[in-house]
Amino acid sequence: MTKGKATIYDVAGAAHVSLATVSRAINNPEKVKPETRERVLRVIEELGYKPNAFAKGLASRKSTTVAVLVPDMSRASIAEMMNGIADIARVYKYSILLYILDNDESNEEEVLKEIIAAQVDGMLYLNDEITDKQYEFLLKIKNEYQIPIVLSNTIYHEREDIPSVSIDYEQAGYEITKKMVAEGRQNIYMVSTVRKYMVNDLKEKGYLRAMKEANLAPQIMRTSGRISVNTEHFNEYFESHKVDGVVAVRDSIAVSFINVARSNHVKIPEDISVCGFQNTKYSRLARPNLTCVDVPIYDIGAVSMRVLTKVMNQEEIEERTIMLEHGIVSRGSTLKS
Repeated sequence: MTKGKATIYDVAGAAHVSLATVSRAINNPEKVKPETRERVLRVIEELGYKPNAFAKGLASRKSTTVAVLVPDMSRASIAEMMNGIADIARVYKYSILLYILDNDESNEEEVLKEIIAAQVDGMLYLNDEITDKQYEFLLKIKNEYQIPIVLSNTIYHEREDIPSVSIDYEQAGYEITKKMVAEGRQNIYMVSTVRKYMVNDLKEKGYLRAMKEANLAPQIMRTSGRISVNTEHFNEYFESHKVDGVVAVRDSIAVSFINVARSNHVKIPEDISVCGFQNTKYSRLARPNLTCVDVPIYDIGAVSMRVLTKVMNQEEIEERTIMLEHGIVSRGSTLKS
């Protein structure tokens, strides 16, 4: 690169900041952290960059774009959460860029790099699987690129550097299991996923606590969220396991279990009580209708978006970890207790 021919993109890349940050360092230095400003100005000098009208225009640009990362748009809960996000974004006249992740962790890093390049003003992270490595990468985006982030429907208990909005999934798991115990169920299974998710770990923790209190042997069955896989898995279980209660970590898994049970001539709830987790549309489409933990999915999305607007506007946030209230909706898949 010839000195003096550098562009604002070159400066942003070399300084590991967004284009907007480069512009602010030039035009409104008081709005940039001293160490970041010094790094940007040092790179500008080293590359011989000369600001143009585009760079100056960025300083006064009203940013209105939010990136939303989701794990899988086919889930009913994700679609409902997006409705809450979109409604609040519309109020504040924000545009949304939607990024859908796959199961490849390296792909997630590529997606996050795309978000940095897109110069978004903030980001909502809806992935319910968050590892230490993923959290550190999010922190890097937040701190080095100054992109505000809010975790939506996921929790990272180790630290509170990034605000989060969720429910108390451990307590919810405990309460729904206690409902089963109150019915007199003895062989209560929690049907979870093979793949590890932080929120499912919390549900399992609550289930284990309730089972221990009742002096019952815990049984955690791990299966796939895909019907084609878990149907076969459930059929095998009926051949060799005694089950009289099921708490599934997702409504769709609970409904899948009910369908397999009925095809095996098992009566719901007379023989087996079944509970779901979320209270999505699946719970009302099931026959019998599904008892489940009522997670305020829409509200989680709406509150997450509202918190993000506060962070982007540098407003004070009273709580870094926001827990919304949950409930239990009793329907025909369980006995009255």
